[in-house]
Amino acid sequence: MNDAGGMAASLAEAYMDGAASIPYALLRVYRMLGLSDTECMLLIQVIAFRQLEQNDFPTMEELQQRLGASGAVIGESLQKLIRRGLIAIDEVSDPVSGIRAERYNLAGLFQAVAQLIVSGEAPVRAAGPQGSFSAQSAAATAAGARSAPEDGPNAEAVSLFAVFEREFGRPISPMEAETIAGWLDQDKYAEELILFALKESVFAGKLSFRYMDRILLEWSRNRVRSVEDARAHAQRFRTGR
Repeated sequence: MNDAGGMAASLAEAYMDGAASIPYALLRVYRMLGLSDTECMLLIQVIAFRQLEQNDFPTMEELQQRLGASGAVIGESLQKLIRRGLIAIDEVSDPVSGIRAERYNLAGLFQAVAQLIVSGEAPVRAAGPQGSFSAQSAAATAAGARSAPEDGPNAEAVSLFAVFEREFGRPISPMEAETIAGWLDQDKYAEELILFALKESVFAGKLSFRYMDRILLEWSRNRVRSVEDARAHAQRFRTGR
């Protein structure tokens, strides 16, 4: 087999691995949606997992491996996407086995993209020949995700995820990232209180998100607003007063 034939055979074998269908509109407007390269690449990987591997809920480890980014960066990106309603985590039940599982829901993302197109804020297609998202583009975006500095306005959120990963000794899961996002954005718990609840759970030997959630809920019911309040509340609880 000559060189050309060998190259053709190699390419054919590579193409048999499949191709993911990525909406061109997403690539056109993700910057207008305020998404970083890392966040866009994360969404693309979620789409690819679903289409090519029938995996509706890739683990944090799988996403880390694909993007070459830390668990803290992945977790912070998921938090932002969930907070903005671009991605959601649904709980589904198999109608036959009854087994419950989670899956990513991207309806919010596609709705946001469609609204930009319909409103005329973004053209349906750029001038020139029809484009596609090539392997080279994907590699460049992934490289950007790996080299993106962990600073700026999201640095605090990244550090919060990093603390949790250090205490748990493993990457946090997407569901755990959603829980942290809910504490911050829905329950409006202060970051210092979340970290203090983590500290209390470590001291109690009950390192779990469910236990921390109970601690934070108890503090909220008792109008605990600061670490000093939490310490005083814990002291009263331990002494029975």
